[in-house]
Amino acid sequence: MAAKDLVEYVAKSLVDDPAAVKVEVVRDAEGTVLELHVAEDDMGKVIGRNRVSDVIDKGPGKGALIVMERDIIDFASGQAVAELVQRYTASVDFDKRMALVDIQGSLAHAQMLAKQGIINAKDHADIERGMAQIKSEIEAGTFNWQLALEDVHLNIEARLTQLVGDAGKRLHTGRSRNDQVATDLRLFAIDHMLHIASLITELQSALLTKANEYADAPAPGFTHLQHAQPVLFGHELAKHIHAFARDLDRINDWLARTSYSPLGAGALAGSSLPLKPEETARHLGFNGAIANSIDAVSDRDFVAEALFVMSMVGIHLSRIGEEWCIMATSEFAWAKLDDAFSTGSSIMPQKKNPDMAELARGKAGRLVGNLTGVLTMLKGLPFAYNRDLQEDKEPLFDSFDTLALVLPAVTGMVATTNFDRKRMAAAAPTGFSLATEIADFLVREGIPFSSAHEAAGKCVALAENSGRELHELNDAEFQSIHPKLSGEVRKVLTVDGALAGRTTFGGTAPSELKKQLANLESQIKSARSIIDTESKNFSEMMAS
Repeated sequence: MAAKDLVEYVAKSLVDDPAAVKVEVVRDAEGTVLELHVAEDDMGKVIGRNRVSDVIDKGPGKGALIVMERDIIDFASGQAVAELVQRYTASVDFDKRMALVDIQGSLAHAQMLAKQGIINAKDHADIERGMAQIKSEIEAGTFNWQLALEDVHLNIEARLTQLVGDAGKRLHTGRSRNDQVATDLRLFAIDHMLHIASLITELQSALLTKANEYADAPAPGFTHLQHAQPVLFGHELAKHIHAFARDLDRINDWLARTSYSPLGAGALAGSSLPLKPEETARHLGFNGAIANSIDAVSDRDFVAEALFVMSMVGIHLSRIGEEWCIMATSEFAWAKLDDAFSTGSSIMPQKKNPDMAELARGKAGRLVGNLTGVLTMLKGLPFAYNRDLQEDKEPLFDSFDTLALVLPAVTGMVATTNFDRKRMAAAAPTGFSLATEIADFLVREGIPFSSAHEAAGKCVALAENSGRELHELNDAEFQSIHPKLSGEVRKVLTVDGALAGRTTFGGTAPSELKKQLANLESQIKSARSIIDTESKNFSEMMAS
């Protein structure tokens, strides 16, 4: 088979439109070249720009070696890039979510350029007019996103130039996509983290309502999933509020570190133009501009830290999920789940499955995985921009989206769950959970705690071996174990007595729990006020 025929045969086997395949023999001073032409839609199915640069005849009966060239040409030249490479390098499918903050960042940049006399007033006005139309198109879902334009930034800039001409081309003056994307991502993350914080306070409120409802309900407290000491169930529920309060503290700390603008850093070295990075930072609601231009474009600590914070939120949600799953078992039967926040079995009609709780556990793994992925990506990168940083967005977006689903679901589950007071109260003194009261009784009688602990253990052994509870031991039996154990010890061998005695700060005594819940209510109110203020400020910045 001739080389020309071989190329044609191979090409036709690769494309969808074999009739359009054409091979031309071109002879020049450098030799003979075979040029392959295919239908436009099939260009991505053959190599590069489809050029056969050389054919080496290996001799009679040995076939030929075909040398193919791959021409990957930049879009700016007006020639299409190979489809595979476009899809491999493009980020517009996911980073278009940052379109509105990208527009706002561009408007702030344009305002600064105009103020510094770098662009004139007409260009500035044209940019604002064009951006207003682009924003309307994006919000209406009519904006034409193009893969060939690679990312959200080039798509918007190309459309701006289409709308307002040369003014659109001047927008990128003194700016690189490196500082642009870093700014966009910070703004996007701040907006979404504030939303997560608001959802956390809603869950806290649901937990607080339940804690108040069951503030007088005794229940067993557990360590190692074994009965330990009686607690008030309101105290048990309140522990989760404190965990989420720490998450809110972490978010506040994160906001303080993240609120600095990279704009003005350019590609990595700043600019020779009279830019005012502080001006764009102020316009965008940042606390200031980043002090080192290389750090500005390459820092993704704020992404990793955001993912860590969200991982911790996910872990706290997972621990709630685990406890709800246990309490909803037939063996415990403490928690009765609302039908709206549980599912039935496809084959067993009696079942009510704690799906909200189980998915809270499962999605925590997803959140931790996103954190691990970004940390692994970052660990080997030199500073300044590297294309690897494109991989920071999808994990971040996914974590925001995941929590935005899980938090309301768990909030609804908590708010609608009812607990069986009688079963919890009946279980409170079982498992010899009052044994510590014996030890504390002896300590108050002047006995060293280690000796008191030993005596309490002997009381447990005696009661267990005789099939009784601790308060059912008689005076003689108590005396035989320790001479300081009088019948008075029975006064503390009750659930109410045990609860009333736990009066240390943070303890489960009714008086302490009342104070704790009041403080939590105040903390939640304060957190909501801060979040509402920050969210209002961000919304006003985006509208300016």
